Amino acid sequence: MSLAFNYRHLYYFWVVAKEGGMSHAAARLDMAVQTVSAQVRELERDLGCQLLKPAGRGLTLTEAGLVALQQAEQIFQLGEALPAQVHAAVQTPSVRLAVGIADGLPKLEVQRLLHPVLQVPDLRLICHEGEMADLLADLAVHKLDVVLTDHPAPFNPRLKVHSHPLGSSEMGWYGVQHWWELAHAGFPASLQDVPILLPTTHSIVRNPLDKWLAQQGLRPRVVGEFEDSALLETFGGTGLGVFPAALAAQNDLLKRSQVRLIGACESVQEHYYAISTERKVMHPLVQQLLKRP
Repeated sequence: MSLAFNYRHLYYFWVVAKEGGMSHAAARLDMAVQTVSAQVRELERDLGCQLLKPAGRGLTLTEAGLVALQQAEQIFQLGEALPAQVHAAVQTPSVRLAVGIADGLPKLEVQRLLHPVLQVPDLRLICHEGEMADLLADLAVHKLDVVLTDHPAPFNPRLKVHSHPLGSSEMGWYGVQHWWELAHAGFPASLQDVPILLPTTHSIVRNPLDKWLAQQGLRPRVVGEFEDSALLETFGGTGLGVFPAALAAQNDLLKRSQVRLIGACESVQEHYYAISTERKVMHPLVQQLLKRP
């Protein structure tokens, strides 16, 4: 926390800005006008700039004062909410699990991977999505309990992390009823005759999919590429084209998007990992994640 200024002085300035003048602020604070004015001058001296300037018979905010007011609003609004949030935490005990979700991990799989802990009583699940490097940095300083991803953590001697396999799933091609009727019987050659949706090259599975298509002698018409697998499913569910997803997600896809499995991609798999700071995981919920059947 910065000690470049006194937070009490900032509070007095905030009240002056909210009340529109020294006298009104002094009345609200039950202090002498001179005392309030001296406290605001102390803040200006600490920050090295003028926050208030005369305007007629009153005061107005300088440009620096507007910035200071915006920051003070956030600080003191959070402060006002603190007692209620602390009280709520005491009244409602919970089991906390902070999970980082690598942005390359298909969203179709996140709920399935977390399923072993979702029924834990009083669970408080906190999910953060982001770049792998950022998530591993947060894991290292214990802002996260575990990171879920589709590939092992890269070697980094400064980060002591461990990758725990969570299993894998073969891939398949899915489509709405119209595309299923056109492509199911002649699969995989039929993919040449239907529009295709693919993950972007950001996805670990994109290169194996491209190789599989080439091995089948296919050069399909790609009508969309999506970095977010949830968007890939959404557009596939609207009938824009057929798309790849894990075979393990087949039932969920049928329920959510009414798409059917056209055929499997032999040899193409998605792999899933949980990354922790410990080789022998101590967090009980992370242990449950790792004890998958």
